[in-house]
Amino acid sequence: MIILAIESSCDDTGAALIEDGRRVLANCLSSQDEVHRRYGGVVPELASRRHLENILPVIRGGLDQAHSSLDEVNGVAVTRGPGLVGSLLVGIMAAKAIAHAKNLPLVGVNHLMGHLLAIFLEHEVPFPFIGMVASGGHTSLYLAEGFTAFRALGKTKDDAAGEAFDKVAKYLGLGYPGGMAIEHLARSGNPTAIPFPRAYLAKDSLDFSFSGIKTAVVNHCRAHPPSDDGIADIAASFQEAVVDVLVAKIIWAAQQYKVGRVVVAGGVASNGRLRERLTKAGGEHGIQAYFPSPYLCRDNAAMIGVAGYHLLKAGRRDGLDMSALSRWPLGKD
Repeated sequence: MIILAIESSCDDTGAALIEDGRRVLANCLSSQDEVHRRYGGVVPELASRRHLENILPVIRGGLDQAHSSLDEVNGVAVTRGPGLVGSLLVGIMAAKAIAHAKNLPLVGVNHLMGHLLAIFLEHEVPFPFIGMVASGGHTSLYLAEGFTAFRALGKTKDDAAGEAFDKVAKYLGLGYPGGMAIEHLARSGNPTAIPFPRAYLAKDSLDFSFSGIKTAVVNHCRAHPPSDDGIADIAASFQEAVVDVLVAKIIWAAQQYKVGRVVVAGGVASNGRLRERLTKAGGEHGIQAYFPSPYLCRDNAAMIGVAGYHLLKAGRRDGLDMSALSRWPLGKD
């Protein structure tokens, strides 16, 4: 089964062709980083307009990359939510048009489900496993019991981890995207230089909170205006505080549910310090940690194709009245 997948939940326009939920025939992506860099974050109206310009060239690019045509496609999967409604609608309308014109089954995919299943494009991870989505808009924990079965364990109460990275980077004048800028600068800093707070919330809580660490960075800089060298220590100390919480929570979840495997996905999963720390902590506790390759951590259509394949295989179908969902919780609590 070959799935044409479309992703447009935020500011990246993606199209992919995925065979049997495992093999990437094509994964075409158009980034909008240059569009939004001057604003230090995504501007929804600009993102929607750029998706309109990019969607058809990206789909054509995916088909060309796979040396394929729509006549060889067996189903269409598209991100339905969560995300920016204007951005989502561009991808959804394109997917509806193709499905209708070619009489193909259509399925809307939860963006978070796509992130969690991206790992299967590179590794065969046995179920169950603990999955974490850490990105600019989400920081959530799940018990993955099957390809379409997820139980929500915890989520952020305020800022997501990636959002905190972007906001701190903007405050420090490091540019956008913030995660890569902070990670790069942190390599030359001391991660123990500044004792920024770690918000673990209640004992053994699997929820997250990153607004406090962001405020702590601002307050520290106001009280102690940093030199050029001092900014590296701030970046390293901030990154270490966020990583400490992410690693602790996912290890706690694995121990609580007696699961020996964890998968971390989303843009923050590209962070080298997080990968290093979780791999080490997992080894100390007998827990195997999995990370998709960095190109599969950012928003992309290949992950939507994996999820779409398993949803269609399970008999899921959506009609042409399918709408975009700005909020769409994944799994049962």
